[in-house]
Amino acid sequence: MTSMIVHTREELKSAIAHANPKSLGFVPTMGALHEGHERLFDKARAENELVVISIFVNELQFNDAQDYANYPRDLDTDLVMATRAGVDIVFAPPAEEIYHAGKPLIQLHSGILGEMYEGASRPGHFDGMLAVVAKLLHLADPRQGEYRAYFGQKDAQQLALIRRMVADLDYPVELCSVPIVRSARGLALSSRNALLNAEQLEAALVLHRAIELIASRAARHEPLNIDDALGLFQMEPSVELDYFVVVDPNTLQELAFICQDTPFTGEALILVAAKVGGVRLIDNQPI
Repeated sequence: MTSMIVHTREELKSAIAHANPKSLGFVPTMGALHEGHERLFDKARAENELVVISIFVNELQFNDAQDYANYPRDLDTDLVMATRAGVDIVFAPPAEEIYHAGKPLIQLHSGILGEMYEGASRPGHFDGMLAVVAKLLHLADPRQGEYRAYFGQKDAQQLALIRRMVADLDYPVELCSVPIVRSARGLALSSRNALLNAEQLEAALVLHRAIELIASRAARHEPLNIDDALGLFQMEPSVELDYFVVVDPNTLQELAFICQDTPFTGEALILVAAKVGGVRLIDNQPI
């Protein structure tokens, strides 16, 4: 059966009430769906009676108007994937339905977690992200039964911020994460990959090579020496590295030492961001 598509908050509320589910799994997306999203849908389908997704390209989290304009949009193709994955309801609102009172005058502030890494490179990005996620979590809330929301681990900083928002503001929702889905050659799947040509896709593989270099050393409890990973980026002139860091997985604070000379022990998270042909890509891996 084809997924039901709704465009207004009232239609969404009515569709959820009509289904009267014992459990609801919600997956917020910006569309341009790919296999990574499908894994989220599959997990939500396996764990809930009703699966709802949203497709909304949120202008507030773009600090570059051209990036917002270029973001891939293909609702018809997205609906095909949603139906194939067994999604029950697709909420695809226009901007005025989400921001019905205009651009919000009062917004959540992402704090220190939102000011580093992606937040430093894209000022205001995480404030805008939290604004829409906060709204969507309210709109999809079934008000009864079990309520779960699903996010991919590829956006590690985003996931950390949403976890903190849900905890700080006492949202009645269980957050569930799904591991990164990669291409056969290791590139993290992303809607932005569709903007890259074949040559750029090849160059983008350096993100995964650099991660794997450090992850393999961590697995062997060797010194990480991330300068070697930085050297890999220097050999890819079409890739503009923003950051490659090893951080505490809970606080996202960069480790006080990066094990240049001493063996790595414990747990950490590798974070990387780079531009390839003007397209910003991110990746991460726990170690």
